[in-house]
Amino acid sequence: MTINKRFIATIHGRVQGVAFRHYTTQEARRLALRGWVKNNCDGTVSVVAEGRESDLRQLEQWLQHGPPAARVTQVEAQWGDDQAKLTAFMVRYA
Repeated sequence: MTINKRFIATIHGRVQGVAFRHYTTQEARRLALRGWVKNNCDGTVSVVAEGRESDLRQLEQWLQHGPPAARVTQVEAQWGDDQAKLTAFMVRYA
């Protein structure tokens, strides 16, 4: 039996203006995850993703470095139960 989880992360560093949202969306879709990514006013990026825990762990590892032009300094992550409210992975705009 596959147990789905929910992953919420805030990524710090040089993560805006480097196509972070685009690449995160590609990676999450490759992993068949549902959720969203968005830029925050404080220069961080937020990610909410739901899916298989093993796939979420892969996304978490990817977020540690992000796309080539990014410089990730910290990833704050919280884990919880899948709320099954998300249907696809997309970019959210404030």
